Amino acid sequence: MSAVYKIKDDFYDDSFLLVALHSTLEDFAIAYGLNKVLKSRFKRSRKGFELSENRSFPFYEWEDEYNYRYWVLIANHSSKKELVNNNDLFQNESTFSTPRLIPELKEVDYFLKIEEDDDTMVGEEIIKTILGMPRIMAAYEVDTNKLKSKNNLIF
Repeated sequence: MSAVYKIKDDFYDDSFLLVALHSTLEDFAIAYGLNKVLKSRFKRSRKGFELSENRSFPFYEWEDEYNYRYWVLIANHSSKKELVNNNDLFQNESTFSTPRLIPELKEVDYFLKIEEDDDTMVGEEIIKTILGMPRIMAAYEVDTNKLKSKNNLIF
């Protein structure tokens, strides 16, 4: 008789800070602003984060070796648009939808994910600094335990 091993869903360590950002700025402008105010070094990844065939999300990353943190700035909207087929009055017209990384938070423009080895998160200070950036309308911490699609944040 062979042994059967089961893998639990909780093997992923989800101890990270997730900050939602609302802004009209483009992703490169936000990365530039974060580099300026946080003294960070965000660089765009060569590839976008591919969630599925029509879902690619541009992201910037920075490995902070001094504080042992890994930072990711990712757009909540896809850079690729999905063609939607309509079965209504306008069925011959092309309609596009914008897929979201976290669909339940569709009003959020960008997410800042901060992974840290120890539990000395300074989220309030980071958010306060980000709110000082021009054209950032809102920044707040998101409770990841309440997200249905938090597995989309694994990259």
